[in-house]
Formats: sequence, structure tokens, C-alpha cells
Amino acid sequence: MALNPFDLSGKLALVTGSSRGIGRALAQALAKAGARVVLNGRDTAMLQATRAALSGSGLSVESCAFDVTDEAQVEAAIDRIESEFGAIDILVNNTGVQIRGPLESFATQDWNRIVQTNLTSVFLVSRAAVQRMIARRRGKIVNVLSVNAECARYSIAPYSATKGALKMLTKGMCVDWARYNIQVNGLGPGYFATDLTRPLVDDKEFTAWIERRVPAGRWGDVEELGGAVVFLASPASDFVNGHVLYVDGGMTASL
Repeated sequence: MALNPFDLSGKLALVTGSSRGIGRALAQALAKAGARVVLNGRDTAMLQATRAALSGSGLSVESCAFDVTDEAQVEAAIDRIESEFGAIDILVNNTGVQIRGPLESFATQDWNRIVQTNLTSVFLVSRAAVQRMIARRRGKIVNVLSVNAECARYSIAPYSATKGALKMLTKGMCVDWARYNIQVNGLGPGYFATDLTRPLVDDKEFTAWIERRVPAGRWGDVEELGGAVVFLASPASDFVNGHVLYVDGGMTASL
């Protein structure tokens, strides 16, 4: 093993949904560990702004805008990335969406959207990338789950369903692809303060619930996910496969 098993120098990482929030934090952590990172998102302007900000801090960052739920776009994007930037060593499937509502009146179109975004996209992007990883007999795939893969709250049953299914897809990917020296693991964030969760953070009642429910007594900072994703993307985790690493302040450990 390398002198520093967490060193990602010379590796290329694709992080989907990385123009902001958790995805951006994961991309930044991988880049700080030495990887060259390809950012992804659908909003070209936001993607370029994130790339400029990270590049301006001295990190090696590229970008590729495509819709992870569109099979044709995914296939073309993976071809382009491998052609222009090099072999994808690390894939982080981070793209996700939350749609809240009572299950008994949840719209079918919203159900289809959340399944396409949170689950089908992981299958599409992973399938396109892993074919090349198999040929090279190496690769790291990190699927971003949630504590809601283990537990649900009122109004988020469809989201929990997709994250629970993604947990099992992660294990299935491990079983299918471990023989090719490919490690597939899950990263399960707890409740983190981001732009998307800002309304919840600003909700005094909800934040009080977080402070009571989470043993650490607070919201997480997205930078606290960095060590976990670097571990799962690095040689340090070469015999870790099919595992879900929860970074949640102890939430899943507590009743």
C-alpha cells in the first residue's frame, strides 16, 4: 500500500450533482486529497461558477453538464469525460431530489421523478462508467444515501424508499463487481446544513428536534463529510465493499 493510503494524486473523480451543497463539498474534499475532479450538474452557469471558485483555490477541477436521468446524455457524457479528461477512477453518485408530501395523495409524476433522480440515475451512470472500470480491473464507486435509508419521517416516504433501494443497489453492485477489483460503498449523510435545507435550519421547531434527536446535538457541516468520501475513494478502503458509512452525529445509533 502507498505510504499515504488516502492520497488520490493521479486519480480522476466524477461527482454528480456537485455544483452546490453536499456534492460540492465532496468534490472539494476529493480535490484536496489530490484527485482531479469533474463536476456535474444541469445548470451550466452554476456549474461554471463552482468550477471557477474551486479552481481559484488551487484545486484541479473540470466540469461536464448533463442530465443523469437521461440515458443518451449519460452515455455521451461518460464517453466525453474519458476522451477529454482520462479514465474515471472514482465515481460519486450524489445527485438527488427531495419531494415532500403525504403518501396517500402523493402525485404519480412526483413519484416517478424522485425514483428517476435518486435511483435510476445511479444505475445509468454507474453502468456506463463501470464497463470501463471492469476492463481496467479497478475502480471506486460511492453512492450517496441518507439516514433515511434506515428510518423515515412523516411526508418523506418516497424519498426514504429510494434511499433504501439505493442501499440494496449498492450491495448488489458490490456482489456483481468486486471480482473486478471494484469497490462500491455507500455514504449516508445525516442532517446537514445546506442551501437546500436552509428552510429547515431556519425552522426553530425543526432545529430543536434535530438538537434533541441527534446525539451530537446539532446539524452537520458539509465539510465533515470530506474524510469519509476520501476514505471510500482511496486505497485505504480497498477491502471495504458493500458497506454504508453513516456520517450522522450518531443519529442511526440512537432511539
